[in-house]
Amino acid sequence: MAAPLKVCIVGSGNWGSAIARIVGSNVRELQRFATTVKMWVYEENVNGRKLTDIINTDHENVKYLPGYKLPENVVAVPDLRDAAKDADLLVFVVPHQFIRKLCEEMASCVSRTARGITLIKGIDEGPEGLRLISDIIREKMGIDVSVLMGANIANEVAAEKFCETTIGSRIMDNGQLFKELLQTPNFRITVVPDADTVELCGALKNIVAVGAGFCDGLGCGDNTKAAVIRLGLMEMISFARLFSKNSTVSSATFLESCGVADLITTCYGGRNRRVSEAFVTSGKSIEELEKEMLNGQKLQGPATAAEVHHILKQKGLVSKFPLFTAVYQICFEGKPVQDMISCLQSHPEHL
Repeated sequence: MAAPLKVCIVGSGNWGSAIARIVGSNVRELQRFATTVKMWVYEENVNGRKLTDIINTDHENVKYLPGYKLPENVVAVPDLRDAAKDADLLVFVVPHQFIRKLCEEMASCVSRTARGITLIKGIDEGPEGLRLISDIIREKMGIDVSVLMGANIANEVAAEKFCETTIGSRIMDNGQLFKELLQTPNFRITVVPDADTVELCGALKNIVAVGAGFCDGLGCGDNTKAAVIRLGLMEMISFARLFSKNSTVSSATFLESCGVADLITTCYGGRNRRVSEAFVTSGKSIEELEKEMLNGQKLQGPATAAEVHHILKQKGLVSKFPLFTAVYQICFEGKPVQDMISCLQSHPEHL
C-alpha cells in the first residue's frame, strides 16, 4: 500500500484555521492521509504568548478563529520550510500579497510530485498583465495546483453550517483527491475542469462586494444592491472571457458555488462589504478601517480592484468595465462614493 499522504496547510488566519478543522478531522478517518497535519503559522505574540504555543497547547487559534477548537493532530509550525518539508499535499490559504515570497522560500524543500490547492482569493499583475495565484505557485514550485472557491464565510464553515464550494482542477484526479481530503456532510464540493474561471470568480467578486458595501453605506436598499450584484456578475463574466487563457469559459461555472453563490454571500456578509460600508459612514480611509475592523486580516477587494484596473488600462478596456472602474476610483482616486450610483445608471448593460 502507498505511504499515507502528508498534508501541510500554508496559512493560519480565519479561513486557514476553519479549513484546518476540516482537514485535521478528515485525516483521522481516512487511511489515505497521514494523521498529523502541519500548519504554517506566522508567529505573533498574543497576550504575552506565542501564537504557535497557544495553538499547540490549547488547540485554538485565539486571534483569528476564537471559540473553535482545532483538532489535536493539527500542529502549528512557525518555520515555513519545516512545515512544508516532505509534504505531499499543500493547501495554500494566505493573503494573496504574500504568495510569491512564500513559494520562493519553500520551493527547494517540496517535491515536484507534490500537489497543491489554493484557497486564495486574489490575482496578481505581471509584466504581461493578468497572473493567477495558481500560476505563480505552479511557476515558483513546479507542482500541479487546483483551486477551491465558494460561498464559504470562514466562521460559518467553522460552525459546521451547511455550505457548498467548488474545486477547479486541470487534472481531475487531483481535484477528486482534494475533494476527498476536504469534503464533509456540511461542506459539499463539486469538482469542475474550468480552473481558471473558478479562480477568477473568487478574486473578482471581492471588487463587486466593495461596490455593494458602498451602496449599503449610502442607504440605497436591496434593489440597488441586486443591481450591483447582477452588473458585477456581467463584468466578471466579460473579464473572464477576455483574459482566460482557455478559449472556452463555461457559463455553467458561474452557476457553481464559486460564481453567483459566492458573489451573493460576499455582497451581504463578507469583510469587503463591511469595511466599504464603514468607509462611507465613518469618513475614515480603507487602511484605517482595515486596522480597526479586521483584527490583522487583510482586505482583498480594493487591492484586487487596483490590479484589475491596471490590467484594463494596459489593454485600453477601462470603459468596458464601469463598475470595476468606479470601485477603483472611489478607493484610490478620491472620487465621491455617489459615483457608484451614476455608474449603475449609465452602465452599458442598460443601454
